[in-house]
Amino acid sequence: MSKTHTRPRVVIVGAGFAGLECARALRGSNANVVVIDRRNHHLFQPLLYQVATAALSPSSVAAPIRKVFRRQRNCSVLMGEVESIDTQAGFVGIDERQEPFDYLVLACGMTHNYFGNEQWQAVAPGLKNIEEAIEIRRRVLMSFELAELEPDERARRSLLTFVIVGGGPTGVELAGAIAEIATQSIPRDFRRVDTRQTRVVLVEGGDRLLAAYHPELSSRAERDLVALGVEVLLGDRVSEIDEAGVTVGKADGATRIESRCVIWAAGLKGEPLASSLNIELTSDGRVAVEADLSVPGHDRIFVVGDLMAHEDPKSGEPVPGVAQGAMQSGRFVGRIIASELEGRPSGERGAFHYHDKGSMATIGRAKAVAEIGSWRFGGLFAWMLWSIVHVAFLVGFRNKLIAMFQWAYLYTFWSRGSRLITGTCTTGKGDALG
Repeated sequence: MSKTHTRPRVVIVGAGFAGLECARALRGSNANVVVIDRRNHHLFQPLLYQVATAALSPSSVAAPIRKVFRRQRNCSVLMGEVESIDTQAGFVGIDERQEPFDYLVLACGMTHNYFGNEQWQAVAPGLKNIEEAIEIRRRVLMSFELAELEPDERARRSLLTFVIVGGGPTGVELAGAIAEIATQSIPRDFRRVDTRQTRVVLVEGGDRLLAAYHPELSSRAERDLVALGVEVLLGDRVSEIDEAGVTVGKADGATRIESRCVIWAAGLKGEPLASSLNIELTSDGRVAVEADLSVPGHDRIFVVGDLMAHEDPKSGEPVPGVAQGAMQSGRFVGRIIASELEGRPSGERGAFHYHDKGSMATIGRAKAVAEIGSWRFGGLFAWMLWSIVHVAFLVGFRNKLIAMFQWAYLYTFWSRGSRLITGTCTTGKGDALG
């Protein structure tokens, strides 16, 4: 296939935060912008755990990509899986055809890392997309339904035990939300089982939760979770996961936790597409980029967002895999490409500098932690600030309005309005959760 296009063609793989910001930065430029994603929607991942815990519906945290760009005349959208990259000829392979590019921006993010134990994925799903969020929601809600029917006490305890592996923001948020569901949202809805007896266990291999935060906030998050009834296990690693539960610790001091619902939040690695660049990747499969976020040896191929491995030249710290880092890097590369299309020499690109606007994580109702510069605080104010910021970054006025209403309703009545069980809903002795 030969390149027959006349205007420079910029292909962006991935419509997450980084991909969207890069495409928006090219609005009005002399380029044909093509955004390619395996799904037809942009996903607001920081709120995905709320879909998994029945606080929000999937449509509240997603927006159709075509609708996002319908007013950007120089941008088109393709739904498909990019399977390969030909860096020399300038093509990406998508669904058995080739798409040419003059500039390529990889914004395809990360996927789950089970550290060589890929068999665990079937029994301990992670949380990166809507399908996984709905599956986790199904498993959580089905556990309560099956416990209502289970006459055996030991089996009932297993159904009412939830294990979350990984003490980062996702693990902390899931643990707090599941504890609130069991103790506040649904106890009056069940007659044969007391859901307040639910056991939520959060397992973290490090010595504290939220390792990227200040130790003071890590301690506060742990205290808040314990107050909600969550068991926090620090310094313990999972050595085995199966359909009946998890094994924590080494063989000589291992602890077995029987659980029918295990959720993985312990690790991420780069999307496999990065290997098509034929360069050495980091140990977690990311791309170590140049100062201008280009791929070494390929000045017209860039990597942005979570997939890039980059140290900020000012702080010397790695750019974290968070939404603000993705948005800033995508915008930076989009502006580079736009300026070069106007005739600016590539030697004047400059270096990407990450501006840390702060970090926040929610633990539960009116409980959150926040770190903004030298300010560190928690409680109701942090929770309100977290809510405002996350609503502001949702795509679409409808989603912002719905999220605010549903949070206000949840805060007032403890009621979660998205408690739908979809998929396999067997209520017998068979494997209803797997």
